[in-house]
Amino acid sequence: MTKRYLILPLFLLVVVLAACASRQAPAATPEAAAPAPTAATPTPTPQPTPTPDPAAELLAGMTVEEKVGQLLVAGIEGLEPGADGIQAVAEYRVGGVILFGRNVESGAQLVALTNGLKALNEAQVPLLLCVDQEGGRVDRMPPEVADLPAAYRFGQIADPDQRMDACFALGQALAAQCAAFGFNLDFAPVMDIWSNPDNTVIGDRAFGSDLEAVTCAANETAWGILSGGVIAAAKHFPGHGDTAVDSHYGLPVVNKTVEELLDFELVPFRQAMDSTCVYGAAGGDSAIPVLMVGHILVTALDAEHPASLSHPVVTGLLRQELGFDGVVCTDDLTMAAVSDTYGMGEAAVLAVEAGCDLLLVCHEADNLTAARDALLAAVDSGRLSMERLDESVYRLLSLKLNWELTDQPVDLPDVESLNRQIQAVLP
Repeated sequence: MTKRYLILPLFLLVVVLAACASRQAPAATPEAAAPAPTAATPTPTPQPTPTPDPAAELLAGMTVEEKVGQLLVAGIEGLEPGADGIQAVAEYRVGGVILFGRNVESGAQLVALTNGLKALNEAQVPLLLCVDQEGGRVDRMPPEVADLPAAYRFGQIADPDQRMDACFALGQALAAQCAAFGFNLDFAPVMDIWSNPDNTVIGDRAFGSDLEAVTCAANETAWGILSGGVIAAAKHFPGHGDTAVDSHYGLPVVNKTVEELLDFELVPFRQAMDSTCVYGAAGGDSAIPVLMVGHILVTALDAEHPASLSHPVVTGLLRQELGFDGVVCTDDLTMAAVSDTYGMGEAAVLAVEAGCDLLLVCHEADNLTAARDALLAAVDSGRLSMERLDESVYRLLSLKLNWELTDQPVDLPDVESLNRQIQAVLP
């Protein structure tokens, strides 16, 4: 708070003294006149100390290569940090690494792998250690960890209060699984509404086909993950539930109008942006920090590019119309929905031009190199401005700082205790 001080102006004192002198002595000649009074120098108003911005400070000290690296999440092939992991983390300084079933053999091996990746990262910016841990058929945990059922089973609990309690507990169990083995970002929950029975890629990964039930169940699960200290990433914006094509093998097409999307597919995502906790057991108010955009052609917005590479979808709809200012990530750019049409480098540049911040390159080291090289060339040529690059990197740095991520190793977890928590949430 600024204090104001009252100062007696010097010129008032001079005027009073001059008046007294004029009554006691004859007027002075011009040559002998006293100098004109001068105003007192005002006391400077104290200025507030600027609030430190650690993300901006980190950003200011980064090279272009380091900034581009932050945009990338790399997949690696082995059970330990091999040549591809060393290249991704130590050389390219990627923002994160994503692990799959191919990278998991046992709990001890998985802890050694995540700790090893962190040890390779000598940058000031910690790694995102990412995983798709949903439960059901999308499960990346070691074999000694108990299985969680698919989301659909939780979404079908008839009593709304019991369903919310169970979904919150599901989210907390997912977070506990992830954190136990060193992961800090879970690409879950699925917020798609399974409205097309022919949809095999989503199916029971969704919480159901009812709009209200899915919105509540998915968001309560998201709040459970977040409250467990793990970053949740809702997927697959703007909705993959009413498609018949698996985007791993082809490009799904959605022919609905924007109004239809806003009234149905987008409702769970809009709720997540506003507040991930609907009304369940834990309470709380925390907007989703990360949204994953799917490889889905939304013809009403962009008849040429899939949503993940579409400026009208990411910047126009998600950023500007819906007001999301968190981190936007792509689905895996090596999936056929993208790779069959675009080269890896062009896909990476289009994704950033669209407004995405984090690009998943989940398979093959050559794809990661192609994406990185194309992004660097696009910045060098001016196709991607430094302002656009900095915008995404700032969001990513802020996410990591806000969640207080570190590269500290984790200890081998107590699997028996973890399994008891999992058993307790089974519906």
